[in-house]
Amino acid sequence: MTTITFDAGRIEPATRSAGLVATAATVAGRSVRKFVRTPQLLVISTITGAMFLLIFRYVFGGAVETGPVPYVAFLVPGYVVTSVLFTGSNVSSGVAEDLEQGFTDRLRSLPVSRTALMAGRVLAETGLLALGLAVTTAIGFVVGFRPEGTAVEALLAFGLCIVFGFALMWMFVLIGLVAGNAQAAQGMSLLVFPLSFVSSAFVPVDTMPGWMQPIAEHQPITVMTNAVRSLALGDPALAGLSGSTAHWVVLSLAWSVAIVALFAPLAVLRYRRS
Repeated sequence: MTTITFDAGRIEPATRSAGLVATAATVAGRSVRKFVRTPQLLVISTITGAMFLLIFRYVFGGAVETGPVPYVAFLVPGYVVTSVLFTGSNVSSGVAEDLEQGFTDRLRSLPVSRTALMAGRVLAETGLLALGLAVTTAIGFVVGFRPEGTAVEALLAFGLCIVFGFALMWMFVLIGLVAGNAQAAQGMSLLVFPLSFVSSAFVPVDTMPGWMQPIAEHQPITVMTNAVRSLALGDPALAGLSGSTAHWVVLSLAWSVAIVALFAPLAVLRYRRS
């Protein structure tokens, strides 16, 4: 009988881990490839976005008074901002699915930065979000929206939506990690949607009940919507807003930074312990 021996002394652990950028890029690439291989996700989100936009535009548009601007000019900037929430619910489900199927455990077994793993996922989802926002904006043009501001202001408004989406992706990733499975993550994500209605996204805040107006005025979706709408219309006064466009842009960026500062550490901590 032949005896086979192994020299355990030759088996050595990795002396260094992959860099932060390489880790984030690898995870981001995997998320993008997964999306490309299931194009029905883009088709479904596009159809859903078009359906809700058409409902707000043609069913509720005639009943909402928006002052000197037509309702479509008031609606589309707010709808583009809130469409981030539709994408976010899919992100939560995807994160929970990876956790449930064991993919997250395999990543945690690697000698790489946990922060980079989360950052890679968020960056990929933000890139896909930008594509979805472009499609939603195009649908807005189809239903009659035309920006009144300059091309630079329009691009800045689109960029703000992406920044806001990046911030909220951390929140939705955390929801997916906490939920544990795709069905629960989908349900928990829906709890965020009431914020989109208690905001200036679809109706002017001053048309809401008095007790609700302070809530609507001091929440991030309203602030971001006001900033995007001010840029899109070229004048915040047309949207019934006080203060300058710069004021709303700075405030919206402050909200985005605060959201990342809150949810990014929580997401990484949960990822380590899940």
